[in-house]
Amino acid sequence: MTTRYANILKPLHLGFTTIKNRVVMGSMHTGLEDRFYNYPKLAAYFGERAKGGVGLIITGGISPNRQGWLLPAGGTMNTLGDVAPHRLVTHAVHKHGAKILMQILHSGRYGYQPFVVSASPIKSPISPFKPRKMSERQILNTIEDYAKTASLAKMAGYDGVEIMGSEGYLLNQFLSRHVNQREDQWGGAIENRMRFALEVVKAIRAEVGEKFIICFRLSMLDLVHDGNTMQEVITVAKALDQAGVNLLNTGIGWHEARIPTIVTSVPRAAFADYTAEVKKHVEIPVIASNRINMPDTAEEILAAGKADMIQMARPLLADAFWVNKTATNRVNEINTCIACNQACLDHTFKNQRATCLVNPRAAYETELVYEKTKQPKRIAVVGGGVAGMSVATVAASRGHQVTLFEASNEVGGQFNLAKVVPGKEEFHETIRYFKVQIEKTGVDLRLNTKVNREQLEREGFDEVVIATGVVPRALKIEGSDAPQVLSYAEVLRGAPVGQKVAVIGAGGIGFDVSEFLLKPEHQPQPQPLAEWQREWGVDPNPNYVTEGGMCAPEVDPPIREIYLLQRKTTALGAGLGKTSGWVHRAQLKKHAVRMLRGVQYKAITNEGLWIEMAGQDQLLRVDSIVVCAGQESVKDLMPAADENTLANYHIIGGAKLAAELDAKRAIREGAELAAKL
Repeated sequence: MTTRYANILKPLHLGFTTIKNRVVMGSMHTGLEDRFYNYPKLAAYFGERAKGGVGLIITGGISPNRQGWLLPAGGTMNTLGDVAPHRLVTHAVHKHGAKILMQILHSGRYGYQPFVVSASPIKSPISPFKPRKMSERQILNTIEDYAKTASLAKMAGYDGVEIMGSEGYLLNQFLSRHVNQREDQWGGAIENRMRFALEVVKAIRAEVGEKFIICFRLSMLDLVHDGNTMQEVITVAKALDQAGVNLLNTGIGWHEARIPTIVTSVPRAAFADYTAEVKKHVEIPVIASNRINMPDTAEEILAAGKADMIQMARPLLADAFWVNKTATNRVNEINTCIACNQACLDHTFKNQRATCLVNPRAAYETELVYEKTKQPKRIAVVGGGVAGMSVATVAASRGHQVTLFEASNEVGGQFNLAKVVPGKEEFHETIRYFKVQIEKTGVDLRLNTKVNREQLEREGFDEVVIATGVVPRALKIEGSDAPQVLSYAEVLRGAPVGQKVAVIGAGGIGFDVSEFLLKPEHQPQPQPLAEWQREWGVDPNPNYVTEGGMCAPEVDPPIREIYLLQRKTTALGAGLGKTSGWVHRAQLKKHAVRMLRGVQYKAITNEGLWIEMAGQDQLLRVDSIVVCAGQESVKDLMPAADENTLANYHIIGGAKLAAELDAKRAIREGAELAAKL
């Protein structure tokens, strides 16, 4: 079969071994790595991605010693007893012809445990403990620990190791003046700051021999104060090449950086040109990374010679069979990563098991199993939002006969509103994926069809799933029926809005609506890369001389005057995602949105919105009031608890619970119900 993705599928020869294609599953901590009894689940997780066609897999970070733990008693490889669980993982991957590297990660000052150490005793803004400055003896012992860990990884069957030297972890802390303020041979000029990383590479190579892959993940753009320049990055890259590294991987930004690097508003492949700049100066293959989620983007990078391989982590959580679908020209069947971070990184940073919003089977492969049914049923699903599409497509794939009723003229539900918010254009992909699955699995889709209980009973369905979602909750104050009062749904569907706006409700929808109202009417979507770089202060020159690749941001004046209001007295946006909420807060702040808390809504008049704050009445002179004050479930089809019915009724998603819109819960509930029906 011919394919237009020849570069993605081309093998990569490293001399002593061959990787079957150019796709790397990048490291992502799932939480399964930290406890030996979870390794059967971890093996199933990686095994499914290997079966799906990935050429090279890199595990989540494993520490070389106690000081390097991310969490107390986190995943460590430093004794013979640690080897056996890892053999389950390597066997599961090798069975499908893929290669796997174990990432060695020393957290340095990023550890959430009291033993943390670093180049200098400077506390990280994202972790609670101040690190101790490493003595020379500790540095030398840690180099030995890296080598021992690599040797044990080889014993466990790994094809190599990746040394984590980016994202602000220990080796990155030594590489950059941002943390390294030492005046000995491990600090000062870049030649000294890179000594630790180079000695680690040399010690590992001496321990494991030549026929073992060493990959180094290098920060190519620090995006922090006193970060490295591109010439310093190139100096390190060339030295790593000479020291015996086989692959050079891309790291972008420290975890504490105040510039987004992976959220959905970052343009696709935003950092590929920085990787390309480094590639010009080394002989070894270089891997591009960050916000590459679809084959066309990956193929374009490879065809242009900007990189030799493409690393994706979250896209392979979203779809384990990304590579096989690409190879067989089924790109429209790929369940695309929307870079929301809600179920992966947000879980990781809350010490929960990582999974995926659009694919709830990720890291649950042994628990959420879709087996072909032996007793096909006739199932009605009412509501074509993500909950309804999830249950309908999974149930149909298992062999059930499914009819999906949708009252409007399109499926997608609340995602049809989300997809028009600036930076959430990827939500189009989820709707596209489900539409393809509806057709592929044979779901009988009936659009523009509002059903009632009598119709459902008359058709004699064995099971009825209520996934009717939510409607916006109305504001109930004097004047709330005035024409200038709009629901968030009306605004996102294109209702005209004035120049001065009050947005009532500062949950996720309130932030989304505020960002939507800041967007010029004819602004291209998604945001062009050059405009995004200018707005966030990212140096667009791949050979940047600015520290950390940062420059002064330039923000266009806001096109509207916006007030974002909430009743709660807590900080606005406190309930947003841990790894993406700060991005939304920063966007509104730099566009001069006035965020008010502890607000009581009194009345709406022709003059504007009357509110009370701290016991004082005041008038916000606004033209429009947009209500984002929650939702109400639509569950009128559910029978009473004591009522006998011909079908078993189930309720999922927003119809079940109209809390803050929660696509993660909706899709998971749909999948879990479908797996049991």
